[in-house]
This record gives sequence, C-alpha cells and structure tokens, in this order.
Amino acid sequence: MNTIFTHRSIRNFTNQKVEEEKLIRILEAGVRASTTGNMQVYSIVVTTDSECREALNACHFNQPATKAPVMMTFCADFNRFNKWCEQRKAAPGYDNFHGFVVAAIDALLASQNVSLEAENQGLGICYLGTTTYTADRIIDILKLPKGVVPITTVVMGYPSEMPELTDRLPLEAVVHREVYRDYTPEDIDRIYTERDTQPLTLKLLEENGKDTLAQVFTDNRYTKKDFVAISNLLLDVLKKQGFMNNIFSE
Repeated sequence: MNTIFTHRSIRNFTNQKVEEEKLIRILEAGVRASTTGNMQVYSIVVTTDSECREALNACHFNQPATKAPVMMTFCADFNRFNKWCEQRKAAPGYDNFHGFVVAAIDALLASQNVSLEAENQGLGICYLGTTTYTADRIIDILKLPKGVVPITTVVMGYPSEMPELTDRLPLEAVVHREVYRDYTPEDIDRIYTERDTQPLTLKLLEENGKDTLAQVFTDNRYTKKDFVAISNLLLDVLKKQGFMNNIFSE
C-alpha cells in the first residue's frame, strides 16, 4: 500500500544498471497480473541494449525519461495464443477489434503489476503515453509479427530525483455508486477547483498564454488534430496487424 500511495513518475535516472535478479522478480510480478480467461494474450519486450533503446527513444520523442536503463514495451499479443490453438486442432477467432481490446487490457494489467514491483524494489518508473503515437515505427524496430500491437511503455531505473506527489482528483470525481451520476456545472467547479488554482497550474497558464488549464490540454497538449491523426494511424496498424476482421463467417 505504501508503494501505491507514494507513487510518482520519475523522469531522470542514474546510470546504475538494474540487477538481473531484480528484473526477473519484476517480470514475475507482471505475469501474476489478472488476465482474460488466463489466456495471457500479451508480451513484454524488455530493451536494455543502448542501440535499440536509442531507436525506441526517437519513437518517444527523446523525452528525458527515455534515458532510463530499462525500457519495457507492453504489447497486445494474440500471435502466440493463435499458434497454440492451431497446433492443438482449434480454430482461433480473435483477428477482430474485440480481440485487440481483450489483449490490450491484459497488457495494461501486466504493466501495472510490473510498475508496482519495480517501485517496491526501489526503482523509479514512468509510463510513456507516446507508444500508440508511433506504433507503426515501434512494430518495425521490435520486429513485432502479425497479431502483436504495442500498447504502452514503462521505463525504469534508479531515480536521480524525487519529485513531489502529483495531485489526483477527489474520489467523488471518479467513483459512482450503483449507477452513473452525471455531473452538474456545480459538480465540475467543485471537483476541479483545487487543480485549477494550484501554483503549478498558474505557472502553466503563464507559460502557455492560456486562461484555463482545460485550454492547455485542448490547445497545446492533446489537440483534436493530433488525436485524429493518431487514431487513423492506430486503426491502420490494427488492420495491418490482423485485428480488424470484424465480419462473421461460418
């Protein structure tokens, strides 16, 4: 519980290598994650080689966190399971969008277990949300076959910093009892007031020349133009990797 409540994203690391026995323990924690029907339709590509990491770093726009000594790419992976089915006289039917969603969930569950155990072992971690931005390039670099799509990336190493805890919205913002209760304008104001008025927000508004934090997100960080472009790229990746056969046939 202490690991959960003291989590912070680390973006600067020392040059110290992560010991192999620690790495194995962390990966073992990953494979103990919950999984759909115990299929474990995910793969973890561990990258420590400097040359390969450098190629991947460019896919993540060379942000500071990519300098970590270990990079793990979590992939939705029906390739292995499909081959097992075929070699056991079974006909897999997972080359569709729902197959991708199931495998993506498995991959993300494993990534959280890995992250928690890495922090429990004294390492720092950072999720890289840029994996789906350049999924096509990552597929080429990691030589991912059909049926495999990169979903998220976690970097880890020994931290050279210990930033303050990042704020989180109050429980009432994300928890609904029994049924979903939609938000009134008053709810939105109450839930977001602290975040909208904290010193970090005021600094961001000044740096970005915006009136509200919401504008920083919509106009600077996560624009509609970028989201549409990434959506189109990802849909194309899913088609090429064999996850868009959504027509039923006997």
